[in-house]
Amino acid sequence: MFLPQEIIRKKRDNIALTREEINFFIQGIAKDTVSEGQIAAFAMAIYFNDMTMDERVALTCAMRDSGMVLDWAPWDFGGPIVDKHSTGGVGDVTSLMLGPMVAACGGYVPMISGRGLGHTGGTLDKLESIPGYNITPTNEVFGLVTKQAGVAIIGQTGDLAPADKRVYATRDVTATVDNISLITASILSKKLAAGLGSLVMDVKVGSGAFMPTYDASEDLARSIVAVANGAGTKTTALLTDMNQVLASSAGNALEVREAVRFLTGEGERNPRLYEVTMALCADMLINAGLASDEAQARQKLDAVLANGAAAERFGLMVAGLGGPTDFVEHYNHYLPQASLIKPVYAPNSGIVTAMDTRALGMAVVGMGGGRRVAADRIDYAVGLDQMIRLGEVADSQRPIAMIHAQNEAQWQQAANEILAAVTLGDTAPVATPDVYRRITLQDV
Repeated sequence: MFLPQEIIRKKRDNIALTREEINFFIQGIAKDTVSEGQIAAFAMAIYFNDMTMDERVALTCAMRDSGMVLDWAPWDFGGPIVDKHSTGGVGDVTSLMLGPMVAACGGYVPMISGRGLGHTGGTLDKLESIPGYNITPTNEVFGLVTKQAGVAIIGQTGDLAPADKRVYATRDVTATVDNISLITASILSKKLAAGLGSLVMDVKVGSGAFMPTYDASEDLARSIVAVANGAGTKTTALLTDMNQVLASSAGNALEVREAVRFLTGEGERNPRLYEVTMALCADMLINAGLASDEAQARQKLDAVLANGAAAERFGLMVAGLGGPTDFVEHYNHYLPQASLIKPVYAPNSGIVTAMDTRALGMAVVGMGGGRRVAADRIDYAVGLDQMIRLGEVADSQRPIAMIHAQNEAQWQQAANEILAAVTLGDTAPVATPDVYRRITLQDV
């Protein structure tokens, strides 16, 4: 018989916990027999003493198993079940293209996504800018849409990893969020509860990233790869750049527009967004056994973009989850538009040498495009597009961004924040890779 306080004491004294002790404690959280104070003490003990990799695997599995774990076998999809998760960024709209692209190549992507957090945009918030799109379908509808479209992107239900919800809420108010062991378990418990065959993790690096430094991002990527594989799910990770807005837009409806145009080939695709999306998709196909190497994977992906198969999958997903049946064809008719659309120009011309990407994300939040607190209502129409990139010249012809606002005061506030977030100079900055490196189980 275990006691929560004795498990806390052991971790406080920096003694490794057994799988049985961790299971007992997490089951207690799920059953409400462990108090908020005990969760806080447990989290703080981990924060100061950290966990071994075996403890991280045990914690992740216990949190995964604290609720329902989806079983897709009865659905007989006829293909591998694969997913991607990102640590989040600004203009990170990859999920909306990636899911349909991988589905068109023979994978099945039952993606459980989240809302925006701080400066980062949330995939669910983007999708909710589509009229009628239901992010909380029944499991039956979730499975049906995944089978028919090959992809369904929805929100987390209460019965998936419920222990994580309590742990995270406590971490949020006890300054124990930024610990790699706890972050790893929180991310993976929800993802692995979705019954995946394989997973690709997109860990951001740079001024708009969740982790503060390259080394911290790499440590998180290594932890996720080691723990997910230890829990039985083949997983790789890519370290990708977030030193500037990833897409050409930032804001919910604006990013959905860009995603549809990306899938249909309407207009020019943002090269950084294309490269990161293709790299993630290629890894998903390789992990799932749908491609033998990156060259073959990219060939398949380019083909489903060119022949319209990926765009068709996106349309099937939107319609299957309650959105318009002709959304891909008439997206502009359905997506909300801001009242005031006006460029912001730099006061002096110069080369863009740096961006505070986090500040740019917060400028969108400030217009109502994200949440400061969970209860905030989102304005799906506001945001930025035609965003300038590092190394480009800002002058009287090339604005830094086009601001989509609801009034002049809102536009002015955003313009001030954008100008403060973008640094101009005389020489182009050293180019950073779109994808820094790939991390596999052999690397950890």
